Amino acid sequence: MPRFFTNLIEGSSALIQGPDARHLSRVLRIRPGEELTVCDGQGTDYLCRVLRAEEDMVRLEVLRSQPCETEPRLAITLYQALPKGEKLDWILQKAVELGAVRIVPVLTRFCVARLSPKEFEKKLPRCERIVLEAAKQCGRGIIPSVERILSFEQALDEISGPAIVCYEGGGAPIRELVRPGEKSLAILIGSEGGFSPEEIALCGQAGIPCASLGKRILRCETAPIAALALALSAAGEL
Repeated sequence: MPRFFTNLIEGSSALIQGPDARHLSRVLRIRPGEELTVCDGQGTDYLCRVLRAEEDMVRLEVLRSQPCETEPRLAITLYQALPKGEKLDWILQKAVELGAVRIVPVLTRFCVARLSPKEFEKKLPRCERIVLEAAKQCGRGIIPSVERILSFEQALDEISGPAIVCYEGGGAPIRELVRPGEKSLAILIGSEGGFSPEEIALCGQAGIPCASLGKRILRCETAPIAALALALSAAGEL
């Protein structure tokens, strides 16, 4: 069943506008009487029946609503050191599919890509489109956010709750660091060159333990996916 996000829901009525309306009318050729699911982006799904489908607007009747069942109880923020090339696109897509609620790009010492905050801001609309499409595809109840780029020190200052840093130099298994029933978690992942010893020392000073992803060295686009899956599994959410 097609699934779309809209905040234009009031009582028993809902509207879909813009590109999604054009996709419904031109590509899916949806007709009055057909049903689809819309989500308000706040964790509630609405089963709707199409009343009227035009190129710039689809008008819907809300049949029933229910809490979205796909959102994990563990809210994970992924602090991802900026990778080179198009790797971030893939990381965003897969992190959303696995259940991350926020993705925060971070500039670390060994980042090959050295975008300034202003340069990265130009990439944000593309990142947000990738996240939105991934959220639709996998049935998320919210649209995860992509934040503006932070320095490593700014990222550490922002983290206030439970957190782990994935380090190829060793650490405890994630299953030992994430407890069932945990409500939130920050995961820090390095770039192609990993984290510097100085950055790991700063994590230690901030009370953030090192986590191991096994004996093999994972690529920077593989590590966040493995870490998310292991953390969600440890929390009983996967």
